[in-house]
This record gives sequence, C-alpha cells and structure tokens, in this order.
Amino acid sequence: MTDPTRVPELPIIIGEGLECSRTVSHSQVTLTQLMSPQDANLWGNVFGGVILALVDKVAWVSAARHCENPCVTASFDQVDFRSPIDIGEVVTLMASINSVGRTSMEVGVRVEAEAVHGGVRRHTNSCYVTMVAIDGDMKPIPVPRLEVECEDQFRRYQDAEARRQARLKLAEQRRERRA
Repeated sequence: MTDPTRVPELPIIIGEGLECSRTVSHSQVTLTQLMSPQDANLWGNVFGGVILALVDKVAWVSAARHCENPCVTASFDQVDFRSPIDIGEVVTLMASINSVGRTSMEVGVRVEAEAVHGGVRRHTNSCYVTMVAIDGDMKPIPVPRLEVECEDQFRRYQDAEARRQARLKLAEQRRERRA
C-alpha cells in the first residue's frame, strides 16, 4: 500500500479529461477591488453576497482559462465569513485550479482584505467552487488534465479529491433518501 502523505516525483498530470494538460499556474487569477458604499449591508460592512459574486467571477475566469471554454457554476462548498470587510477596504481574491475531473474543475478561492492606510492583509474567506466546462449547446465537455508542479499544489489536489469523495457520498445519500 502506498503512503498517502508521500509526495510523488513532480510534476504529475492528473484528471480524466482531454489528453492535453495545463499547469496550475496557467489559470491562476488575482482580482483586486475597492469596496464602495453600494457594497454595504445594513451594518455598514460589505454585504456577503457581494463577496460571493466576486468569488464566482474569479473562479469562472480561472476555470475558463484552464479549459479555454465557457463554464457554469455547479456548486460552492461551505463558505465561512471569518472577518467582516469594511467599506473602503481593498479586497483581493486569488483563484487557482485544485483538481479536475472529466468535465469539471474545483477552483480554490482565497479572499483577503486590507485597509488602504494600514496595508496589513487579513484572510477573510476561503471557498471551493466546482465549475463545469460547456459547449455552445450548454452541454458539459471534457477539460484538459492538470499538471501539478509543486508540493503545495499536490496537497491542494489531495484535499480536493477528499472533498470530491465527500460530495459524491452526500449525493448518494440524498438519492437513497428520495428512493
């Protein structure tokens, strides 16, 4: 039995889709935006829905870069808001592909906020978004495989596969309850 904590010789290529592959760095995306008064909730912080919309956009760009096709959002994993974001702060979202299936991609998104005058960034959110590549008829299409180049990317891939297995198990349990 192989040791699951052992990192194989890198780079490795993962996925079930097309024969071609792209590196994780090929599709990494960073989006930086100033939070304005129109982004406020009732308490004067940034409305969570604004952040979720930005997460969806940056995940879409990362996935579309990877597969070079349009994508649709299939799911968001659990989203925890660790720290409120104030109006006037600068938000930075960083996205990269963690894993690919045949037609889907898991995109990891990290959100950080910083006060313009202080310059100290703090981690406010992380989220995993599953995107599916589609053709002109809105049908799922195969995506390129993923070339994992370093240990951190390999760890993210392993974590993504564990989340994928948990999602599949949950979907099976839901099907059984409906039957």
